[in-house]
Amino acid sequence: MATEERPPYLRPVPSGDEATARKLEEEVTNNGVTPPMGRGRAGMFISDVIVDLGYASRERVDEVVNEARVAGRAPEALLRELQVIDGDRLSRAIAERYGLDHIDLSIYKVDMGAANLLSMSAARRYKALPVGYVDKDTLLVAMADPANVLAVDDIQMLTNLRCHVAVAAEEDIDALISRMNRLENAVSDAVLEEEEAEGDAEITELHETADDAPVIKLVHSILAQAVSEGASDIHFEPEEGEMRVRFRVDGVLYESARVPKRMIAGVVSRVKLMADMDIAEKRIPQDGRVSVTVEDRGVDLRVTTLPTSRGEGASVRILDKDQALRTLDELGMDGSAREAFEMTVQRPYGAALVTGPTGSGKSTTLYAGLLELNAVERNIITIEDPVEYRVAGVNQMNVNRKAGLTFATGLRSILRADPDVIMVGEIRDAETARIAVESALTGHMVLSTLHTNDAPGAIARLTEMGIESFLTASAVECVVAQRLARQLCTYCKRRTVIPQRALVESGFRVGADLEAYEAVGCARCSHSGYRGRIGLFSVMLMSEEIKSLTVQRAPEAEIAEVARSEGMITVREDGLRKARAGVTSIEEIARVTT
Repeated sequence: MATEERPPYLRPVPSGDEATARKLEEEVTNNGVTPPMGRGRAGMFISDVIVDLGYASRERVDEVVNEARVAGRAPEALLRELQVIDGDRLSRAIAERYGLDHIDLSIYKVDMGAANLLSMSAARRYKALPVGYVDKDTLLVAMADPANVLAVDDIQMLTNLRCHVAVAAEEDIDALISRMNRLENAVSDAVLEEEEAEGDAEITELHETADDAPVIKLVHSILAQAVSEGASDIHFEPEEGEMRVRFRVDGVLYESARVPKRMIAGVVSRVKLMADMDIAEKRIPQDGRVSVTVEDRGVDLRVTTLPTSRGEGASVRILDKDQALRTLDELGMDGSAREAFEMTVQRPYGAALVTGPTGSGKSTTLYAGLLELNAVERNIITIEDPVEYRVAGVNQMNVNRKAGLTFATGLRSILRADPDVIMVGEIRDAETARIAVESALTGHMVLSTLHTNDAPGAIARLTEMGIESFLTASAVECVVAQRLARQLCTYCKRRTVIPQRALVESGFRVGADLEAYEAVGCARCSHSGYRGRIGLFSVMLMSEEIKSLTVQRAPEAEIAEVARSEGMITVREDGLRKARAGVTSIEEIARVTT
């Protein structure tokens, strides 16, 4: 086993230094790795260590040890069977006995790149699994029995890496192996069914040898992990000597795995094969799409490859069908903003625009509006780039520029198909803007998105696109500006009081200290302190005064001032309200609204 200098979270606690011990205990709580309390207890039986740690009384342990001696069984096995001690405490006692780190796999975030270096059959045989890297040449290996030095030697030979052993509960190791197999097989079976339907013999052959192809297992397990954690994107990023894998969860990127150099080309090729791309073409970007099912959840994957200076990488957008169609309640739109938006979309004609930066949930809000309108007496037609989620009862059209189908040409065709409601994925150019505005003026309800920072900015953007101000004033009924903020984990959030001075310095207009909640972090939220996202909304209704200002081409600031006087709240004010309610944190509001 490696004896090199270890990172802080793997170093033993200096004996006799209680302050250092408490500090280190706080550090290791978040990642699940606990160093031994001393230099090991090599001269003690495991039963003595259990008593010494206070896990069971001396009388009860001695009684069980005598029973085990008579029955010819291992004392620790009988202690478990009689429920004198549980698996977690037994593994902690074993770690203390050998002076090794203990790792709690219910907390520790497993690196899939490390875990897939060892086959699942070997992991079961050794009761051991690599779960991360200590450094680029050393694996962190979770083992139930650290005395099995032959298993350590075999793992080192199989992976060509040194091993740093940490003790984990046997049932936790078994559960992790089963979970990896279940998730990986769920993706493999779904992909195989899709590929067999398409008659792709080459890829099917890869599946037939999946047990001998760690690259395939690695890609599938990374994909399954991303879906199970609710990630929206996976980034495969080549670096010097290895590949970094990052997930975007709740709008924030974090590193999930490291892929060794020898597997990089295979990982990218596997992703390209799944998305039906040309694996021989590595000089130009490619786009592809594939649908899979992970644990009975339908998932669409949009894949883009990028030839970078360090090699070919890939990005995968995960479109989870079960998470896509959300109601306005689930999005967090309530109060006067909800009333204004619902009142607008229920009109027989006009335009409702949703604004915000990329990734702020504009399309999700439009889908929520469609769900409100979706009824047999309405003909709803959409044109999107691309159609991300299919909605029953709605006619959806994909933009296809190669075939000449753009937003503008598609919108013209839609107008000849007797629609009641039209959804345009995005107004990007003057022609699309003009047709959308004309449609809103001729008896259609039009829903669309624009890229502006706030609601009053949408008026100026349409003017910049060449739309006459009087047409904008007549067609547009309301504008929604929005952001997405992470929700605080309901299990670990902590109440706090934020001083007024700190709030004012961060740009919040408050007149007193604020009672709110802050992120803490626990196992349920992967120690981020957040779980899920909520929308922050600002809805501007086009009142007569605002329409008059629009015709006069008044500045955005003047329109915003009038809208505020008429009851519009800003995105940041909506965020402050949700922070007071404990839905999100002040830090998160500041991050997404700055």
